[in-house]
Amino acid sequence: MRALTFVTVLVLAATTAHIGLAAPRSGKIRVILDTDANNELDDQHAIAYLLLNADVFDVEGITVNRTQSGGGIDEHYGEAVRMVNLCARHPEVKVYRGADKAFNDIKSRVGRPDFDGADAVRFIIERARARDDRRLVLLAVGKLTNVALALAKAPDIAPRVRIVWLGSNYPEPGEYNQLNDEPSLQYILDTRADFEIAVVRYDQPSGTDAVRVTLAEIQRNMPGKGPRVDPPVRGRHGGAFSNFGDYSVNLFEHIELAGTPPSRALYDMAAAAIVKNPAWASRVTIPAPLLKDGSWVDRPKNRRTIVLWEHFDRGSIIKDFYETVARD
Repeated sequence: MRALTFVTVLVLAATTAHIGLAAPRSGKIRVILDTDANNELDDQHAIAYLLLNADVFDVEGITVNRTQSGGGIDEHYGEAVRMVNLCARHPEVKVYRGADKAFNDIKSRVGRPDFDGADAVRFIIERARARDDRRLVLLAVGKLTNVALALAKAPDIAPRVRIVWLGSNYPEPGEYNQLNDEPSLQYILDTRADFEIAVVRYDQPSGTDAVRVTLAEIQRNMPGKGPRVDPPVRGRHGGAFSNFGDYSVNLFEHIELAGTPPSRALYDMAAAAIVKNPAWASRVTIPAPLLKDGSWVDRPKNRRTIVLWEHFDRGSIIKDFYETVARD
């Protein structure tokens, strides 16, 4: 009987492998970060948070796109590579160049081998189609061009991904990421893919804009934090850095602060944090609205729904960020 059972197990294992069923995997969250990495400084802190939360996130790669600030696509690529090196995750975590232009400029060319953003889009599609019992999170913290192009090129990936986007002032108009490519946002709103928005809401307590830190706080908490890397990594503003904590201080010292007290919001990091722990924000499900001429139009009868994340727990998110980067 034992022999028969052993043979049966072998047959079942072979059959499972033959038909391509996904093997059980770890409980880590599969994620691709899509980022305009060289814009401001919140992208770098989101990258560090994801890469240093290695017990939570299975970061399959980083894709970059170009927005209005931060230079060309090569500058965004270079900053993402710099962050991977500073977090001691090179060459394990790779970076892929994505879209320079906007969705409407590219979508008719996605059938060509050399379309704008091809490396990032193909990587997203490849990982979305990978056999895995964990759904892939596309954490987008810049414009949505790469994600929209992937869905346009491969509509079959829609049920395989969960899109979490940092953007919009919904229900008010405007916001940097949104304004960089509004057609890509509307395209995703009309797909079948699960779509969640971590709202920005400038100057409002209900958005990620409220997850702010001061220079003094960064200078007190960040020096020397993160894994030590050798050789040191040259920073965006010059200098050589052996850990992310020192680079974080340098980034804050080279950027304009705003508000009372003067501070910067870690928008992108907050979006990553609520993927790790959804209890750190409030979740609201609404019928997917229409974005028309830059303004939101509610569609209360729309059966397609999306999720809004708002009212972020600034204290818990920032505390977890500092604890994460303090690990060796």
